[in-house]
Amino acid sequence: MTKSRLYLYDTTLRDGQQTQGVQFSTPEKVRIAEALDALGLDYIEGGWPGANPTDSAFFDDAPRTRARMTAFGMTKRAGRSAENDDVLAAVLNAGTGTVCLVGKSHDFHVTEALGITLAENVENIRASIAHLVAQGREAIFDAEHFFDGHKANPDYALECIHAAYSAGARWVVLCDTNGGTLPDEIAGITHAVIASGLPGECLGIHTHNDTETAVAGSLAAVQAGARQIQGTLNGLGERCGNANLTTLIPTLLLKEPYRSSYDTGIAVETLDGLTRLSRMLDDILNRVPHRQAPYVGASAFAHKAGLHASAIVKNPTTYEHIAPEIVGNDRIIPMSNQAGQSNLRKRLAEAGLEVERDNPALPAILDAIKDREADGYSFDTAQASFELLARRALGMLPAFFEVKRYRVTVERRKNKYNQMVSLSEAMVVLKVGGEKKLSVSESMDETGSDRGPVNALSKALAKDLGPYQEFIKDIRLVDFKVRITQGGTEAVTRVIIDSEDSQGRRWSTVGVSPNIVDASFEALLDAVNWKLIHEGAAVL
Repeated sequence: MTKSRLYLYDTTLRDGQQTQGVQFSTPEKVRIAEALDALGLDYIEGGWPGANPTDSAFFDDAPRTRARMTAFGMTKRAGRSAENDDVLAAVLNAGTGTVCLVGKSHDFHVTEALGITLAENVENIRASIAHLVAQGREAIFDAEHFFDGHKANPDYALECIHAAYSAGARWVVLCDTNGGTLPDEIAGITHAVIASGLPGECLGIHTHNDTETAVAGSLAAVQAGARQIQGTLNGLGERCGNANLTTLIPTLLLKEPYRSSYDTGIAVETLDGLTRLSRMLDDILNRVPHRQAPYVGASAFAHKAGLHASAIVKNPTTYEHIAPEIVGNDRIIPMSNQAGQSNLRKRLAEAGLEVERDNPALPAILDAIKDREADGYSFDTAQASFELLARRALGMLPAFFEVKRYRVTVERRKNKYNQMVSLSEAMVVLKVGGEKKLSVSESMDETGSDRGPVNALSKALAKDLGPYQEFIKDIRLVDFKVRITQGGTEAVTRVIIDSEDSQGRRWSTVGVSPNIVDASFEALLDAVNWKLIHEGAAVL
């Protein structure tokens, strides 16, 4: 059976940048564009040249890509020609072979937002697209508010998109700008568009996620005949985000009927870099990755219940719709007070600890987990601390160093500019190989800001571990989560710390105490000990 070609259009660098709190630098945009191109996207929308300095600078420095680099802008304004519209000129001056212009297709927005006649809007669309084509550019028209417009006035919405198509647009993209159109409506309206004479091979879909159906809506449009999908990595975008390409791409490549019906520019073999790409974007944005994200989330292949874990050991397909390694993810058997011995032995094996079924330490480990979780610990989300607990019960926990004492101080004072500032300082005394070591560190960063007592403790702990220093120098703390597990004056604090090293390994550790600093220090110690074990450090 001949497959249809389906084109994937990424707008992370433009529409994704409209996410609240997201602002890419030019080097970050270049890095993301290169990663998208390596994955195999067909189009990369780089931004709106002339709208802001970062987008303009990006097109000056844009990398050479196999994907079609695309500049975004809007149709010309009423009362001037396309040749004399400075906003349109700035988009063309970016020099990209493909240009995407957005224009209104809902009569309400034309008269209320633009304040022009319906006929003027149609002429703006036609003239703008014709101007792009005359300049030798591949033209894309994003029909803003199309689905709402079609429901309100189908004849006018169709007139707008046919004006763009007749003027030479390679793609006409139907936009669910407000994100409120459900998949069955998207399918029905897409069918109506094709029936009106606009071929599906020139039709795209752009959905927003305000009803949590952006991915489903995109797939519905494809099944109705559209052949281009616009979306963003990790579903970035205004309000609730855009269609998530991180979910759409593996679905299109791995799931029926899409796998057998469509070709994309992405090879199945490259999907093993998808999780890494998703987390790279979160790292650039300094955001914590969404654990429950389909395919790429840290919990996407986590099996907590004992019944599930027992079946997974026998055959992973019992509770997994795909093998996690296909998308570069990992299977996790978390430990918690719901765990059985199947979970436990599976998790121990993943840590390199092969334990026989009749080992008396197994029930002891399970009891320890249940007791400690009753005290506020959570090994479900702190796999590294679980491993250390198990090693201790099995008599396999090396004693690399001993903490003799530590102290943390926080001082609030005026600086030389008569401003009130905080300064945290930590002192740690360790015994390493029979030798005592004292480390003192402040939490001041390069800007002169105090990073807090836990940061000071982390720096002091890692400052001088003698012969172990080489093993821990690349540890980076990437997330710090605090939860109060009991209220009142006897509140217990749980701290979970996520760490990462230069090899890309991530591990989570937990500490619990009525004192938040003490809980943090416990988690820090576990992080260092786990790293030393997995680096193969020898006990002195």
